[in-house]
Amino acid sequence: MKRFAALFAQLDTTTRTSEKVAALAGYFREAPEPDRLWTIALLSGRRPKRAVVSTRLAEWAAEVAGLPAWLFEESYAVTGDLAETIALILPEPDACGEDLALSDWIARIRGLAALPEPGRRAAVLAAWAALGGTERFLFNKLLTGGFRMGVAQGLMVRALAEATGREAADLALRLMGDWTPDTTTYDRLVLAESPEADLSRPYPFCLAHALEDGPDALGAPGDWAADWKWDGIRGQAVLRGGAFALWSRGEELVTDRFPELRELADRLPQGTVVDGEILVWKDGRPLPFAALQPRIGRKTVGRKLLAEAPVVLMAYDLLEDRGADIRAQPFDARRARLERIAAAVPETAPFRISPLIGFDDWPALAAARATATGRAAEGVMLKARGSPYHPGRRRGDWWKWKVDPMSLDVVMVYAQAGHGRRANLYTDFTFALWQGNELVPITKAYSGLTDTEFAQVTAWVQRHTEERFGPVRRVTPELVFEIAFEGIQRSPRHKSGIALRFPRMVRWRRDKPAAEADTLAAAEALLAARG
Repeated sequence: MKRFAALFAQLDTTTRTSEKVAALAGYFREAPEPDRLWTIALLSGRRPKRAVVSTRLAEWAAEVAGLPAWLFEESYAVTGDLAETIALILPEPDACGEDLALSDWIARIRGLAALPEPGRRAAVLAAWAALGGTERFLFNKLLTGGFRMGVAQGLMVRALAEATGREAADLALRLMGDWTPDTTTYDRLVLAESPEADLSRPYPFCLAHALEDGPDALGAPGDWAADWKWDGIRGQAVLRGGAFALWSRGEELVTDRFPELRELADRLPQGTVVDGEILVWKDGRPLPFAALQPRIGRKTVGRKLLAEAPVVLMAYDLLEDRGADIRAQPFDARRARLERIAAAVPETAPFRISPLIGFDDWPALAAARATATGRAAEGVMLKARGSPYHPGRRRGDWWKWKVDPMSLDVVMVYAQAGHGRRANLYTDFTFALWQGNELVPITKAYSGLTDTEFAQVTAWVQRHTEERFGPVRRVTPELVFEIAFEGIQRSPRHKSGIALRFPRMVRWRRDKPAAEADTLAAAEALLAARG
């Protein structure tokens, strides 16, 4: 457990991707194989089930610490995290505590379910007495079934690739499916040969840079092709040897989440790899991203959802044609091959080819870009006609020219402390708009301010808290912020009836009193303008 706790501490104290990858790679080289396997499981969402309810843990911890219930609750409100609160208030551990491996502690936690409550209590208290610091905190997290490490699966795969020398795409495929540490070993999961992985392996995605100041500096318009920047999920369809696989840009295998796209195995030639966008397609047109959201995160999709939100693959590049890797060919040549394949696919199949945008000069493209929202697109893509399909983000060949984000001036009404290095700062805010004389919550945001500004807001929150709800503070409605967002849509789950996509703070409006913040009617107007 000490080794795993050290890894957690390293990951929690840095925001640099390279440092996180290096820490994980070192762990995967050195940790015992059962611990490596369980770490992979934890980082891919395969957590042990909750072993003890939170109420009981709070009671037991308060009793051991000698605290009255009200003081425990106040401590919990300050930290905002039950596992952390318990780890902090308990007495120092026994000096001779057991140094068990991560896999051993998880086995003990999983065994608690078979014990009567007195037995569970005794086992938990014994663990608290044996563990200290970060190890105790992690034990509590595992105990409640709420363990998260703040590491994306793609980053974990990169680290595993660095530690083992295997390709990241191969490892990403291996980690998909219904495996658990009970059904496999580290050797079978990571190291054994896998012919299926070779058949289903995707190519690294080609990524674009944002075009901030318009395309005038790109040279002659004739050297560039343009199509729509679709607002869906980037996907790569791989068809080899009769096997069909669908990958997201995050190197996640999503074939089972979009079962209607399996039809492409019968519609596309063998040895085909297509890059495109997964979009909800209904009544002959793409729908906004909001229509796709109910399907995200679902491992199985019912008939009702399949009927309400059917998807297509909007193809915009061809990477492999009849088994030949054609990524080095110019974009125009790859596009011509893609058009020939698309022409043979029936219109009833869940497959479309992204239309190119005709333009003679940059003002004409700008005019087309202005219509993107009405097409359920985020803007336009510009691709050099002679460019290869290169891995990753290479400046100069592909550009994304998104429509300008929408913005509103909103009033902060609630604040909550962050986590990790921001645990002592209020960084998570709820914002509201005026509806008559009432402030109606519209969204939450937690990014966009500098560390200095977060510290200043924290000091203000501490002086202007009007009510407490656990870790949440209701504050005096005085501070105004400009928030920017990429999308706006109806949402019955929100009191305002509206949800914003990717909201972030872009400016603290120190110059503006709360009474001059925007109204809910302004958000309704944006919604109407966006169709």
